[in-house]
Amino acid sequence: MLKILILLVSLSFVAESTVAQDTTRISLAEFIDRGLERSGQVQYEYGAVELAENRVGEARSRRILPSVNLNTNHGLIPGVKSDTDLPPEQFYLDPNLSNDWEDWAIFTRAEINAVQPIYTWGAVNKAIRAAELGAESARKEFEAKRKGAELQLFELYYSYLLATEIERILEDAESTLRQVGRQIEEMREEGDPNLKEKDIFQYEIYRSEFEIERTRVKEGVRRIQHIWNYILADSEGRVYLPREDFLDPLPFEIEPFETYQARALESRSEIRAVETGIEALRHSVDAIRAQNYPSFYIGMTASFANTPNRPRQSNPFIINNTNYLNAAVGFGIRQNLNFSSIRKQVQRQEIEYNRTQDLKHALSDAIILEISENYQDAVVAETRVRQLEEALKTTREWVRHEQLNYDFGIGEVEDLIDAVRKELELRVELKESIYDLNNKLAKLANAAGHSIRQLGLY
Repeated sequence: MLKILILLVSLSFVAESTVAQDTTRISLAEFIDRGLERSGQVQYEYGAVELAENRVGEARSRRILPSVNLNTNHGLIPGVKSDTDLPPEQFYLDPNLSNDWEDWAIFTRAEINAVQPIYTWGAVNKAIRAAELGAESARKEFEAKRKGAELQLFELYYSYLLATEIERILEDAESTLRQVGRQIEEMREEGDPNLKEKDIFQYEIYRSEFEIERTRVKEGVRRIQHIWNYILADSEGRVYLPREDFLDPLPFEIEPFETYQARALESRSEIRAVETGIEALRHSVDAIRAQNYPSFYIGMTASFANTPNRPRQSNPFIINNTNYLNAAVGFGIRQNLNFSSIRKQVQRQEIEYNRTQDLKHALSDAIILEISENYQDAVVAETRVRQLEEALKTTREWVRHEQLNYDFGIGEVEDLIDAVRKELELRVELKESIYDLNNKLAKLANAAGHSIRQLGLY
C-alpha cells in the first residue's frame, strides 16, 4: 500500500471553503508575516509585553508627586446673624451669634494634599529599574513564543508543497498505469499466452488502490488551500499558492553539534528572558530592603472653603470652617516600623530570585537536550534523503528494464507492476523525507536560537 498522506491527515484544521476569484503566489516570508499578523495566539502573548510596559510607566510615575489627593465637600447651610454692632469679620466675638434660617447659600470646601519624595535610599529608582527589566524579560519571552509560531507556519507552508508534489507524482504514475493498461488490453485481444489472469487481477487491484490514494491527495490539497485562505483571511476571495513549484531540500549545511550548543546558550530568547528576570528580581529585593530606612519627603497641603452668606474671620486663631483659605509646605520623615513584614517580603523575593536562577540552569539543561535530539533527527533525515535518492535512481533503472523486457515480450506484467509500484512509493517517500528534513532543519535552527529566516529562505 502507498503511504501518501501520513502528514496531511494529521492536520485538524477546519475552515469554510471560499469562492476563488484570483490566484496569488506568496513566498514563505510573506506567508509567515501575514500568518503572525492574523494569529490570535500571538496577539494574546503580546498582551503580556504591554502589561509589563504599563508597569514601567506606573513605576516611573511614582518619582514625581506619587501621592496627590483632592477632596471636596458641598452642601446647603444657613447664614449667621448678630444683634451687636460688630463688623462681620469679628462675629466670633459675639457669644450670642446664631443661625439665620432665612438666609441659605451653597457651601463648598476643597482640600488637596501632595507628597514629594526627596530621598528614599534608592527605593524608587530600584523599583523603576526592576520594572524596566521586567518589561525587557517579557519582550524576550514573547520573542521565543513568536519563533514557535513561525515554526508552525513554516511547517504548514511546506505541507502545501508536499501535497502538490505528491499530486504531481500520482499524475505521472497514472500516465504509466494507463500505458500498462493499454498493453494488457492489447495482449488480451491478441490472445497472448504470456498474459495471465492473476496479472489482470493484480493490475485491477492496484488501479483501485491508486484511485483511492489519488482522491485522498486531492482532498488533502483542497483542505490545505482552505486552511491557507482561513489563515490569510483575504476578503477578496483570492486563492494563495506557494511561490515555489517544487519541494527541494533546504540549502542548509549542518554544522558540528558544539556550534549549535554554544549558539543556543548565547542567543536563545528564553535564556535571555530568565537572565533579565534575575536582574529585575535583584533590583526588586534592593527596593524592598530600602524600606528598612526612613524616607525623607516634602509635604504640601492647601485647603479652601467658601460660603457667600458667612463672613471670613480676621483673627488668625479663629477659623470659620465654612469660609477660609490656607496652605502649608513642610519637610517630613516617614518610617515603616513593621520590620517583620519587610523582612518577609525580602525573604519572598530572595526565594523567587533563587528559584529563577535554578530555572536558568534547568532551562539550559532542557535546551541542550532539545538541541541534541533535533541535531540527531536532522542528521538522520539528511542521510535518509540521500539514500532514498540513490534508491530511486536504482528503481527507475529497474522500471526501464522491466518495461523493455515487457515490450520485447520476455517480461512479466507482475514484475513491471512491482517496479512501477516501488518507484511510486519511493518518489512519495522521498518527498515526505525532504519535507521531514526541512522541518528538522528548521527545528534545529530554532533550538539554536535562530529564526528560520536565517536558513537562507528569505
